[in-house]
Amino acid sequence: MNANNRRLTGALLIGAVALLLLPWFSLEAGFFSSGWLTSLWSDSSNAPALWQLGEHPWLAIAIALFVLCAACGALPSRMRSRLLLLFSALGVLFLVIEGHAIGYSGWSWVWLENRFGALESGQPAMGAGALLLLTTFLLLFSFALAERGVMKGDAFVVASLVLLTALVSIFVLYPVLSMFVVSVQDVDGSFKPDGLISNIQDPSIWSLSCLSGGTCGTAWRTLWLALMTAAGSTLLGLAFALAATRTPLPFKKALRMLTILPIITPPFVIGLALILLFGRSGVVTEHLAALFGIEPGRWLYGLTGIWIAQVLSFTPIAFLVLIGVVEGVSPSLEEASQTLRANRWRTFSRISLPLMAPGLANAFLISFIESMADFGNPMVLGGSHGVLSTEIFFSVVGAQNDPSRAAVLAMILLCFTLTAFVLQRWWLGGKNFATVTGKGDGGKHVQLPRVLRFGVYGMVIPWGLFTLVIYGMIVVGGFVQSWGLNDALTIAHYVRAFGVSFSDGHLLWSGVAWNSFWTTLEIALIAAPLTAIVGLLTAWLIVRQKFAGRQTFEFLLMLSFAIPGTVIGVSYVMAYNLPPLEITGTALILVACFVFRNMPVGVRGGIAAMSQLDKSLDEASLTLGANSFRTLRKVVLPLLKPAISAALVYAFVRAITSISAVIFLVSAQYNMATSYIVGLVENGEYGVAIAYSTVLIVVMLLIIGLFQWLVGERRLRRVARPVDMLAPPASTSLTQESAV
Repeated sequence: MNANNRRLTGALLIGAVALLLLPWFSLEAGFFSSGWLTSLWSDSSNAPALWQLGEHPWLAIAIALFVLCAACGALPSRMRSRLLLLFSALGVLFLVIEGHAIGYSGWSWVWLENRFGALESGQPAMGAGALLLLTTFLLLFSFALAERGVMKGDAFVVASLVLLTALVSIFVLYPVLSMFVVSVQDVDGSFKPDGLISNIQDPSIWSLSCLSGGTCGTAWRTLWLALMTAAGSTLLGLAFALAATRTPLPFKKALRMLTILPIITPPFVIGLALILLFGRSGVVTEHLAALFGIEPGRWLYGLTGIWIAQVLSFTPIAFLVLIGVVEGVSPSLEEASQTLRANRWRTFSRISLPLMAPGLANAFLISFIESMADFGNPMVLGGSHGVLSTEIFFSVVGAQNDPSRAAVLAMILLCFTLTAFVLQRWWLGGKNFATVTGKGDGGKHVQLPRVLRFGVYGMVIPWGLFTLVIYGMIVVGGFVQSWGLNDALTIAHYVRAFGVSFSDGHLLWSGVAWNSFWTTLEIALIAAPLTAIVGLLTAWLIVRQKFAGRQTFEFLLMLSFAIPGTVIGVSYVMAYNLPPLEITGTALILVACFVFRNMPVGVRGGIAAMSQLDKSLDEASLTLGANSFRTLRKVVLPLLKPAISAALVYAFVRAITSISAVIFLVSAQYNMATSYIVGLVENGEYGVAIAYSTVLIVVMLLIIGLFQWLVGERRLRRVARPVDMLAPPASTSLTQESAV
């Protein structure tokens, strides 16, 4: 049995399981409740597809298409691939169309009922069986394409592209489009573009009166803030990366941990800490008033305060993207520059810095999009200076209740992020930044010029101390009886949140935070590896494979990252609250939201790191007989350990600290930590909220350390080589330890 037949047989076995052994429709108690196992063939609501034919006869079409796909296995290769393409594509189309066309009570659209008559019964949303059969049809479609020579017949590459395209379409494009449809819909669902036209012309969005001393419109205010935040975060991220890799600064491990701290904190907690320091009754404000008679002001509540909080929050993201890129610059190139009598400044500015361009561009783009989509910091510190994300939130849940306005604001935000994306592609287009080639390489990284080194110290050390002060306020806040009223120390907040007691010999988790705490950890630990896998696989496909629509595919991946979390949350609720995919209120919708919202960071970090790996590494592996999957696993991934670690850390942390999307998707059964903390803040329980946040920070630090230990470091082994009379005496050789 050749490889094509083995793949086909495996996919058909998966389809048989979907039709015979799994519930076809969604279960009220959930698939993982396992109660359906005992009533699979006795309860119609739990039955697989074959047992559903009597009540839902249209399922016979899906079964027939699967049987036709199975029959193709006996045909000659060329005819088999053609028919398999046809039948599998029809299977995908049928499942998608019938899932949308038939709802709980019958036809979903009136014109279908007028055309075919009323149905005797409707159908629930798709369950495990239907989704697995849909996946089977997609796999069969991929294998047929590979048999016809697409992507040089590499079934792994084709299947990865097809499945990723399907996932992006389901969990990114579909909910986003469903949100945009609202902008031209009336209450009864009819087409009415009046709201779109009136909102797009709103002067409060586009006003430029700030040029004459007035207030800028929301769009320009958001754009200016995003540009300033991206510039500040990228500059500081580069400074921290250089300090950690190119200077003799002591305590570098502590420095790396310090750069991670802001990202593992719920953003509104940083805002509260800034208020405690610089608010009208803040510690610093009161001391300045007492010492110098400076009258307390409200400078913190506006764009300045938001900018400080965002740079604090997003510098770690820039650092995580840049650290692998800075480490990956070839030392031999820097040594060659100095051999040609270039000084350290010229070497850095003409050799090292240009090779860091992919990382700088990606760090700027990610920080820009993060600032655009940020909700927590503007909510706490914005005051009357609203930005697009907060305006969207109030348009959806505020008194105005105007979904059309929310959709228009989201479209404006997308235009900004799309422009940034296109500019970044234009700047990097056609340039090569490969520095890790698998060939001999050597030397140590050149130390920074003295002026630049002290400039890096001047940014890193004060910012690090400022970050420590911020976190000192957060830690102290959890032990203070009542912020601003009673400064007596207490542990009552921790006891209330995470109390444990014994009763009748049993351990009781009596703290109010335990339920959301365990739920948050479980969902984050599931979402983080999935995010890293999907993100880095996508980056590998974008960088290493050539296929039609590659840039469009890359942009679609950025959509969920570019849209504010409030819009993502609302669009997910709208898209997945009814058939064909009803997952609102389940853990699956939270995992899907985290994976596809945070995946772009893994993609951008992977692209930046992979841009430094020469294609000859892949080609050598393939020449030696390894397939693409083995090449990816044995050659590429070991060289991407910094990117893997960054993707895991970021995905895990964001799954715990996200608030804007989560607040719409949580349920009584699956309540996340951030939504619970927001509830505590709304009830005035600031001490318990800070105590909960502090425990989350400690837990995240421990798990981040575990991730980094499991992933390990990229091993670029440098060994001494014989001294050549024409070569510099300090030269060494670089080899990559990867097995094919």
